[in-house]
Amino acid sequence: MGLAVAQSLSQRPDWNIHILDLHAERGQQVVSSLQNTTFYQSNVTDYSSLLSIFQTIFAKEKHIDFVFANAGIAEHANFFEERSDPPPPPRGLDGLVDINLKSVITTSYLALHFLRKSPSKDKSLVMTASCGGFYPSYYSPIYTATKHAVVGFMRSISPYYYHKAGIRVNAICPGTVKTNLLTSDEWRNFPEEYFTPIEKIAETVCMLVDGTDEVKGKDQGVLNGKAVEISGRQHYYRDMVEYCDDGMRAVMGATNIEVLDNAQEG
Repeated sequence: MGLAVAQSLSQRPDWNIHILDLHAERGQQVVSSLQNTTFYQSNVTDYSSLLSIFQTIFAKEKHIDFVFANAGIAEHANFFEERSDPPPPPRGLDGLVDINLKSVITTSYLALHFLRKSPSKDKSLVMTASCGGFYPSYYSPIYTATKHAVVGFMRSISPYYYHKAGIRVNAICPGTVKTNLLTSDEWRNFPEEYFTPIEKIAETVCMLVDGTDEVKGKDQGVLNGKAVEISGRQHYYRDMVEYCDDGMRAVMGATNIEVLDNAQEG
């Protein structure tokens, strides 16, 4: 998905693309086929590595307009497997949480710092969640937990990022996309007719970068704080769940940055 987005953005004459990946050979292959693209080998779970790359890019470009927090892995271990006593820690827990959630948080944290310093008028952060951020994936509960967390994290930071730093923050929540996330045997478990084409992912991310949804045919307002579910060739805006009552609305509303600002000014 990251490759498809990079390919789309590299076709824009006024864009310079900077991509990160753990695999150096694969990254070099990509940049050899794309215009205006630079590759950095990086482990997204290594904060100092991410920081160094952000610093390098900003020093070179003098601005950063868009950050795509896209890294993710799937859950392959059987969480429910019977174990001998005493049971070891759940297999894959650290990797899933570190890559699927913690790296999104640190990337977003660094994005705030460098995008805030950028003179650009329209700045954007997009993070990759999943349809698993809305629904339970029954054989991958840890993956499901991380993707629910990404959606909640996006919704929590988007008001501040936009109102205080002019950064629009959104999350894509795709259904099944045939990437190397799973093996070919694992992908066979899913109905073939309902896969989402990779080009739809790129189109949706570019839509969020541009801030305009021309597909839906009506004004969607500012594209900020949106959880965009992608199913097949369609995309949908998914609102958060309704408050259970007015008391909960008031309690959670008190954490809103605009409410806090008004209280401080008063």
